[in-house]
Amino acid sequence: MQKVKKTAEYTLFQKKSGRYAVKSKNKKWINGDAKQAILANEQLIKVMTPKAVPEVSEEAAA
Repeated sequence: MQKVKKTAEYTLFQKKSGRYAVKSKNKKWINGDAKQAILANEQLIKVMTPKAVPEVSEEAAA
């Protein structure tokens, strides 16, 4: 793994596969939504939001 960035709270690594890993200052790995938020704040990933599904009215369905 290659160290990408180090801050006071965490260290960012990039794996050979291109994916990222985040390690906290107390040497524990960060996963899930917390990891996603950190990577988005550092602009290493883009967070995609799902498109809203258009609602079908009852009149159009009939």
